Amino acid sequence: MDKIVIHGGKPIVGEIPVSGMKNAALGILFAAILAEDKCVIENVPKISDITITLDILRAMNISVKYVEQDTVEIDSTFMNTYVAPPEPVRKMRASYYCLGATLGRFGRAIVGCPGGCDFGVRPIDQHIKGFEALGANVSVECGNIEAFADHGLKGASIYMDKVSVGATINVMLAAVKAEGLTVIENAAHEPHIVDTANFLNACGADISGAGTDVIKIRGVKRLHGVTYTIIPDMIEAGTYMCLAGAVPGSRLRITNVIPKHLDSMSAKLVEMGLKIVEEDEAVVVSRSGDLNKIHVHTLPYPGFPTDMNPQICVLLALAKGTSTLTEGVWDSRFRYVEELKRMGANIKVDGRLAVVEGIKALSPAPVRAVDLRAGAAMVIAALSAPGRTEVHEAYHIYRGYEKIVEKLRAVGADITAVTIPDSVLYKVSN
Repeated sequence: MDKIVIHGGKPIVGEIPVSGMKNAALGILFAAILAEDKCVIENVPKISDITITLDILRAMNISVKYVEQDTVEIDSTFMNTYVAPPEPVRKMRASYYCLGATLGRFGRAIVGCPGGCDFGVRPIDQHIKGFEALGANVSVECGNIEAFADHGLKGASIYMDKVSVGATINVMLAAVKAEGLTVIENAAHEPHIVDTANFLNACGADISGAGTDVIKIRGVKRLHGVTYTIIPDMIEAGTYMCLAGAVPGSRLRITNVIPKHLDSMSAKLVEMGLKIVEEDEAVVVSRSGDLNKIHVHTLPYPGFPTDMNPQICVLLALAKGTSTLTEGVWDSRFRYVEELKRMGANIKVDGRLAVVEGIKALSPAPVRAVDLRAGAAMVIAALSAPGRTEVHEAYHIYRGYEKIVEKLRAVGADITAVTIPDSVLYKVSN
């Protein structure tokens, strides 16, 4: 069992680099299945979700090796199975991309039901709808999702009943080699969808419209290998932007970013009173005075990201006055609120709405990382609170933040990662 120990209350100052985007890397690494060739993927973050993904690929007879610290060579030439290994699949939500990629390559796939963070009901009905429209028969048997297209996949028009990033990418993977034209309407717009489409196009696919409501995929017979660089992680960048706002006197220059991807986050932080200066591939974020109350509503891209809900909530808890935070994507996103309340935050939750009464400062307390982004929020809260805070179940954080402890220590944070033996289980008092 992991924990992070933080002594907070000191300004955070310096330069902090952002790693490759987790969500883009997951889509692209599974998309390499379709190449039937050697692909070299650069700017791959070294996080536990990537480790799980590479374990899945290796178990399916795909050659995987690091050629540099952040560069992975994926050779799927000799992949010889359409059955994914059940154990690692159940550890990660994005393992469902193995379904679309394997179905697209072999016309059949058997993949266990995916795991990952629990945000309430997260069905994959839109994924299944897309696969069936392409000609696959899909069923759930003994905890596995089985998809078979014995007569081959055929292009189709698919309207997503709900905007879904995962379904958009998964159907795109399955359709790349399908015969004819596939049109995905009401598609999600996120940058990692565009990045996955750009990777596939670099391999020889014919995809247009990624990043808009309508994506068109003209099936091709074969793809080829390529060297490709993953875009920077906008959620990691947004997390450090919020960190710069959590403690007065903090100033962070956040590098290796695409400022355009940060627009919705930058707008809200400026509204709260932070100063943000954009450079070509960096943003400088600083705080000198009090934080203003604001109202935030998370939405699909280009709206304010749901993955920034917990991090912005920390700032709302420290702002003067009453703020509101409305969750527009996931149920149960506010499970982390009980942890912030342990640190003195004044937050009331009603369904998908949180009403936040700002206080002067948070207080140190033992807290849990109940999921990936909630864990990042606990780190921000702890760094703002004078005194010692322990963030338990830190393994959630390592799923999405490469070298977070080392990066924060380099900009002045008093932070240490501690591994607790599994036999010594920590329980937060009520």
